[in-house]
Amino acid sequence: ESATAFACLVSDMWLGEFDYVSPEAFLSVFGKRYPAFSTRTQHDAQEFLICVLDDLHEAFKEVRAQLCQERQSPGAGASTRSSSGTSIVTELFEGQLSYGIRCLTCKALSDRPESFTILSLPIPSTRVCSLQDCLECFFQPDTLTRNNQIHCFWCGRNQDATVTASITKAPQIIIFHLKRFAWEDKHRRKLSTTVCYPFSDLDLSPYISPSCCNTTEYSLCAVVNHAGDLDYGHYTAFCKHSVTKHWYSFDDAQVTKIPDSEVQADTAYLLFY
Repeated sequence: ESATAFACLVSDMWLGEFDYVSPEAFLSVFGKRYPAFSTRTQHDAQEFLICVLDDLHEAFKEVRAQLCQERQSPGAGASTRSSSGTSIVTELFEGQLSYGIRCLTCKALSDRPESFTILSLPIPSTRVCSLQDCLECFFQPDTLTRNNQIHCFWCGRNQDATVTASITKAPQIIIFHLKRFAWEDKHRRKLSTTVCYPFSDLDLSPYISPSCCNTTEYSLCAVVNHAGDLDYGHYTAFCKHSVTKHWYSFDDAQVTKIPDSEVQADTAYLLFY
């Protein structure tokens, strides 16, 4: 039901018959499955996006499995099962990380794979930094000691270790979540740091595993902005038209064409490349 409602929303947007399109019908259907988002209080855009992608993935995955089953003979069930876990959502948005964990005692190395659809990046400054600074901070090696020690299979006991993340599968569309809400002395606060992000030629090759053969250069296609504080705020979006390459601002019922210079904003919260 939510996938059908989303399809209707996308269709209405691209038909171009209206100055703006309200997503209320989709939100109403989606709110039935996720009651937390049915209220009019402020919610987190990243959490909402994760739920939307998961919900659409499950819906499209079921349809794909049914189509595969219909196309294949009764004796070909194995390939149906192997393809049932994928959807257009995973094909577009899902990437793969690998965490290389090295024991500092015996130097043994193990890998822990992990799928992702959104990368949540720390913001290493309170004033100004770049997206590359955020990426460097995310991918820098970390040392696991004390309560965070690993249990080393080869040593047979808990040991200190280093962990290093790398991308083993780069998604077609990569989404970055800038972690603007941080804890400080038992209180949450919002970071208003200016994060400078490139519009094109974002090179992820320094963070890509040698085993990955995907394209590693990306161009910005959308930004979700959050203005306000922890308890009250307002979301807007900048989106690049895939045909005309013009940028547009989406602010409730106001949809306006904007110059490229306005796309760099201090309020950026989610970046789509």
